[in-house]
Amino acid sequence: MSEMSNPSQSNSGDELDSTRSFSADLIAEDQLALSDEDQAAVDALPSGNALLIVRRGPNKGSRFLLDQNRITVGRHPNADIFLDDVTVSRRHAEISRNNSAFTIKDLASLNGTYYEGARVDSQALVNLAELQVGKYHFTFYASKKDS
Repeated sequence: MSEMSNPSQSNSGDELDSTRSFSADLIAEDQLALSDEDQAAVDALPSGNALLIVRRGPNKGSRFLLDQNRITVGRHPNADIFLDDVTVSRRHAEISRNNSAFTIKDLASLNGTYYEGARVDSQALVNLAELQVGKYHFTFYASKKDS
């Protein structure tokens, strides 16, 4: 008769941490990889403009050009960035542009606006920043002409 080991005893914390780290690395790598078409869109951004690309969630791959001084984000059909999901408030957030600098501001949404995983009321956006509005995960791409 062979002796079976208890799975909880054989699974060390190091293995679990290693798996979590590996998983996080894969997600991060996947989020930074752009298709040739997306890369061309980012490369072609005029000065003072930016691009949001949906990296995870509904409408993955969708791109939103940020080319106005005030851009509304929400579930309301009149929002500049219309996100059709119940996890998004009708008036969820606003992105404002001052010259080539962009800021996201939460508009007292129910589920909040997240920047790099932390809930924020207002936050300046930097190139490659990760944003979350409801189930939508975005990457922010600033024009390379403004670097």
